[in-house]
Amino acid sequence: MLLRMVGLTFYGGVDEIGGNKILLEDGNSRVLLDFGQPFKMGCDFFKGWLSPRKINGLGDYLEFGLLPKLKGVYAKEQLASTSIPYTRPKVDAVFLSHAHFDHVNHIQFLDPEIPVYLGVGTKLFLEAMERTSSSCNYGGHCHKTFRTGDRIKIGNIIVEPIHVDHSIPAAYGFLIHTSRGTIVYTGDLRAHGPRKDLTEEFVKKASESEPAGIICEGTRMVETERRKNYSEDQVQILSERVVSSTEKIVFVTRYSRDMDRFRSFYNVAKNNDRKIVVFPKTAHLLSRLVDDHRLDLPDPLKDENIMVYYKRKKSGGFDERDYYVWEREFMDKMVTHEFIRKNQKKLIMDLDFYQFAELIDIRPDPGCCFIHSMSEPYSEEDLEDKVMHNWLTHFGMKFHQLHASGHMNRDQITSMIKNIKPKEIFPVHTENQPLFGEISSNARKIKRGKKYTL
Repeated sequence: MLLRMVGLTFYGGVDEIGGNKILLEDGNSRVLLDFGQPFKMGCDFFKGWLSPRKINGLGDYLEFGLLPKLKGVYAKEQLASTSIPYTRPKVDAVFLSHAHFDHVNHIQFLDPEIPVYLGVGTKLFLEAMERTSSSCNYGGHCHKTFRTGDRIKIGNIIVEPIHVDHSIPAAYGFLIHTSRGTIVYTGDLRAHGPRKDLTEEFVKKASESEPAGIICEGTRMVETERRKNYSEDQVQILSERVVSSTEKIVFVTRYSRDMDRFRSFYNVAKNNDRKIVVFPKTAHLLSRLVDDHRLDLPDPLKDENIMVYYKRKKSGGFDERDYYVWEREFMDKMVTHEFIRKNQKKLIMDLDFYQFAELIDIRPDPGCCFIHSMSEPYSEEDLEDKVMHNWLTHFGMKFHQLHASGHMNRDQITSMIKNIKPKEIFPVHTENQPLFGEISSNARKIKRGKKYTL
């Protein structure tokens, strides 16, 4: 193989959680690995309703350095109000590891001539997100899907996607074969989920490739874990105990795209002769994901264990015309606050924080349970956490914290890296790069926008 310069430039995911934007170059071949939005992006300048103006394209983002100033990457209309001149794409492809917004959200700004490679399930997620949210706009690109076992050649680069277990289906890591050897990109992954065998297969193949380097996520690379984390099996077992011990309604909240968690609560409901109640957005997502039979999810239109909750809209009632077209599809399975109020002991209800106002209509019986199946707040001063507990206290609801992380912990990351034995380590998706240096002296301390050569 002809030895060419192989470089890595990190434009996101540096000293932050999420926001991975990694440029890989091999000679004249250039691909981007993810193009997401970090969780804390712009928090010093934007908050709540104060947000970047869509009409200004990239102007507001570039004003505060929230996106890298790159030529040959962004769509022409996005650059209209900036000082960056439009040029034809200088990137050959984008590869998405999974459908979490911190890995995909900023592809909406990319030149539509740049093809986007993504897993079959990831494409279904993006389509559902676009349909049900006005803030998601991922269209215009040529989407090319892959599955484990494929090998995609982009000029001098060959990308081999391999499934991993994460808190969203259709997550992948990549083995990227270059003229300077293989580079492993972990994406986001865990070793304690229901499909940990997928992660084990990825680690095995990564080790066999004898990689020149690894781009490794480190979300939970911390000195000391402060949060409670269980395995997915433990979440289901502990939730089962909560539900089986009460004759009152149980509310659950989870990350909207965590289908493993949905499946756990769905199973708990069935095991306790209850129905699970979801909102139309979840029903729509499920109705799209059943197209990928490998995900093994229930069809909300056919499954008698799933009910769909409709809240009051414009007319104050439940007039079909009040709802979006995609919402109307599930009206045959419609239940309202009155049904929930009268049948509390027969139900588990999927209720996220932004739908809490429905509790005023539902009037849950005091002493009912609320399972918070998301990460605990970063601190006790977390405003959203305080508001949530104010609601729970007001309605006399019992709080339970039960969550399985989507990421490896420090010991698991250490074990994975020692198993794979990369010549160099590039830590991303972490706020604690120096801790990787305790694993190996080959760990780089990367800087945003700096090119690193292999």
